[in-house]
Amino acid sequence: MIPVNDKIILCECDAGASHLSVQETLFCSRLKMYSQTFLCVLLFVAGFDSSLERKGKKPIQTLSRGWGDDITWVQTYEEGLTEMQNSQKPLMVIHHMDECPHSQALKKAFAADEKIQKMAQEDFIMLNLVHETIDKNLSPDGLYVPRILFVDPSMTVRADIAGKYGNRMYAYEADDMQTLEENMRHAKAILKTEL
Repeated sequence: MIPVNDKIILCECDAGASHLSVQETLFCSRLKMYSQTFLCVLLFVAGFDSSLERKGKKPIQTLSRGWGDDITWVQTYEEGLTEMQNSQKPLMVIHHMDECPHSQALKKAFAADEKIQKMAQEDFIMLNLVHETIDKNLSPDGLYVPRILFVDPSMTVRADIAGKYGNRMYAYEADDMQTLEENMRHAKAILKTEL
């Protein structure tokens, strides 16, 4: 319904209503044209906006960063130290970078290994970092990625729990899951024998 000259008329342009004046018919036609144009622009903008969302938006990143969604992860090193002391579980710190192919391969192997995932969830406070911490004890032989270190509840970085590479003592590759599992068991055993 459209008000024209203090009268309310039905827009019946398509029906060929003969009772409309030329002015009313012209007004009705323009209104219909503007409505269609507005609808087309609206649909275009909505489609353009949703295509930008699909292309530009990354999925929401959880603290796991792909290392295991069933594991409870702490957000910071300081939080990890606090949780470790409260729970008396060792802290496992994974240093990695999103762009590093070695980190990506290790992450995939770590996430796929059921024994490691189970131990990480049940027996450790877990932290994965994409940035270095201010604690230089977490880089005893240099800053490289990926590297994994263990900290016991007495706040000691366990430099004695190392991987199998002499030049990068705390590095693990995707093929080293057996070594990592043994080192996780060793970190748990130290907790029972030394502390």
